[in-house]
Amino acid sequence: MKILLLSDTHSYIDATILKYAKQADEVWHVGDIGAIEVTDQLKKIKPLRAVYGNIDGTEARAEFPLDNRFVVNEVEVWMTHIGGYPNKYNVRIKDEIKKNPPKVFISGHSHILKVQYDAKLNLLHMNPGAAGKHGFHQVRTMLRFEIKNKQVTNLEVIELGNRA
Repeated sequence: MKILLLSDTHSYIDATILKYAKQADEVWHVGDIGAIEVTDQLKKIKPLRAVYGNIDGTEARAEFPLDNRFVVNEVEVWMTHIGGYPNKYNVRIKDEIKKNPPKVFISGHSHILKVQYDAKLNLLHMNPGAAGKHGFHQVRTMLRFEIKNKQVTNLEVIELGNRA
């Protein structure tokens, strides 16, 4: 299963993002979608899993959950927009992630691409950075990876160019 992981589009989508979406089996959006047309376009291309973020309005909040926990090829995934990082998880999820950690924990919000293994909880944390043009990040980024044989493999950083 090939996954395209993006976040923080803030109402921005372009042909390059859509090109990568076409190459994936599923697209996962980790919130701050902005205009719902962003996810509408992605859903036309591939199956979409998403969560809403702190800037998202009533349309996104009506369509997508705050937390999305699911299993793909025997790998449990938890997506939430404001989740924090290993040793600095958000207070809202801190107790639950310690009690019931997924194999993969995905958050957005910071606009900082980061992939980090949490040895204490035996999970892989991923933040794809920001694919949109709004925010302080300099380079727009996404992640692409595969889930097969109960593992995350072939992880790639996709740089989409400068924010401006």
